[in-house]
Amino acid sequence: MHEFEIINKYFSNLTKFNRNALNLNDDVFFDKKKQLVISVDTYHQGYHFFNFDKPDQVIKKVIRASISDLICKGVKPKYYFISASGNKNTFSKKNLLAISKSIKEDQRKFNIHLCGGDTTYSNKLSFTIMSLGYSKRIIYRNKTKLNDDIYVTGNLGDSYIGLQILKKKISLTGKVKKYFLKKYYQPDLKINVAKQLLSFANSSIDISDGLIADLEKLINNQNYSYKIDIEKIPISKNLSNLIKSFNFKKTKLISNGDDYQVLFTASPSKSRIIQKKSLINGLKITKIGKIISGKVESSIIDPKGKQILVKNKGYIHQF
Repeated sequence: MHEFEIINKYFSNLTKFNRNALNLNDDVFFDKKKQLVISVDTYHQGYHFFNFDKPDQVIKKVIRASISDLICKGVKPKYYFISASGNKNTFSKKNLLAISKSIKEDQRKFNIHLCGGDTTYSNKLSFTIMSLGYSKRIIYRNKTKLNDDIYVTGNLGDSYIGLQILKKKISLTGKVKKYFLKKYYQPDLKINVAKQLLSFANSSIDISDGLIADLEKLINNQNYSYKIDIEKIPISKNLSNLIKSFNFKKTKLISNGDDYQVLFTASPSKSRIIQKKSLINGLKITKIGKIISGKVESSIIDPKGKQILVKNKGYIHQF
């Protein structure tokens, strides 16, 4: 059963008198009166991170993945809680020291503070992170408007290459290898984008499961479709070079998830302010497509205007 089928069938009805739950159709809980925003995420070894050979890097990945839920809503994360399940091997003294040091680094980087959590014994390693921030407003899903432009921050696809390196499906060496592994373990979050989004975005989501999968979540309760220009989807120079060297197809690399960039829509009238904010704040923001009527089929087009078939839309949470 699909994730949203489970939510709609068994749990949505439980929140019908709780507006703050947002019908369980968003990344966060939002109490407007108390200006409180909360997100919760769970990460399992083998699904959300490949292995635990680098515990200091894994903890950065799961914390950043969690706070990206707030950032994409236009909220700066302030506090977080960690619950962990593991055993004496995964949580050895050596690993715990590495984890503690790494957490301290990210606390400084993002100005966030650990507030508590829980630990339990298990032979299956997992982390659950609750992130918390304060805001008078957030940017919702499903507030997209017809003819909105579609934007994405940063670059897509680098994390996927890092995962392929870990799986030994791609062989790289030197600085290029280090680059892609870092992108896998340390999502490049721009925390200052949170405040900027509130001034122009109509709807938003972070790209965790994949560009197309998350775009479809963004408009899942609206009668809209999308039109994406494959050439406009931003990728790094390293990934561009890799595509040329290995003769990869861009369509297979840009919707595999773990990018944690912000995907948002905005009215065409906001294009100038988006460009201005991007330059002033050193943010890479790229317009990649358009929201169109749901009477027209969603499509991804090549430079000649021909539709491209994308087999992999992203990760599906299937049970």
